[in-house]
Amino acid sequence: MTDQRTTPIRVLVAKPGLDGHDRGAKVIARALRDAGMEVIYTGLRQTPEMIVNAAIQEDVDCVGLSILSGAHKAIVPRVTALLKERDAEDILVVLGGTIPEQDAEFLKSQGVAAIFGPGTPLESTVTFIRQNVRSRHLMA
Repeated sequence: MTDQRTTPIRVLVAKPGLDGHDRGAKVIARALRDAGMEVIYTGLRQTPEMIVNAAIQEDVDCVGLSILSGAHKAIVPRVTALLKERDAEDILVVLGGTIPEQDAEFLKSQGVAAIFGPGTPLESTVTFIRQNVRSRHLMA
């Protein structure tokens, strides 16, 4: 038996930290929306606490973090720890931006499901989210 969603996948796209460049986040938000997902874009300079609060309040299935600042090794563990503290670790976490390859293993050990660097085809991100989101809105 296959599970069928009763609602579209909900994705929160967030720009944590002091990075002021959000073109990539807006491009991915539009691609996800065009693929039929509901997208909540939080805007620039979000704290991990703000991101997790919004994710829970908006009842999202996935959080997409866009980080260009180099602060990913501090921000990502904080976001995933807060999700766990709030019993929301079932929310899929993906990461995009300029993330050095040598940091990938650490970030995945912290709960990141996938990292999408510059040049990743938008359809790859859409497909990954569709295939990996742990639906919290299934028909009984």
